[in-house]
Amino acid sequence: MPHAVDFDTVSTAGLESSPVAAALAGLRANEARYFKNKYSHVFTVEPAGESASIIDWVHRILEEERGIVISARPLEATEFQVENIRMAYVFYENGLSINVMYTLDDSGKRAVGFKLSDGMEIPEELASFKFARQKSKLAGTIRGSYFVIKNEY
Repeated sequence: MPHAVDFDTVSTAGLESSPVAAALAGLRANEARYFKNKYSHVFTVEPAGESASIIDWVHRILEEERGIVISARPLEATEFQVENIRMAYVFYENGLSINVMYTLDDSGKRAVGFKLSDGMEIPEELASFKFARQKSKLAGTIRGSYFVIKNEY
């Protein structure tokens, strides 16, 4: 059952099994605030068991573009469209958040973004990426990186 992410009152609901649940909840709330402010979109998530097609799409892009296989267990995911951009997010038990920004126009931007929750180590499968730091009132310090998608999905 999808539920809206509240960025005024941050909740760890759905993320309780994560060792960095509070930081991951803050990261999720940070994304919800961004989409509400920029696009007036209400950010909703659903349990991983109910969003296999979203997770499979994200994992396929990772595997085919860079040979990346995420070892952590997905907890929640979401997929939506704002303007002409298809967005997908997967939140993992270890504190990782992966998003896919896929512009529907042929000449548009397409990328995969990684965000690490405060307090988690860089996963081995992402060790080759350089992560920039960003401060967030909701999530503490977020470390992020990305790569450009070259193929069509």
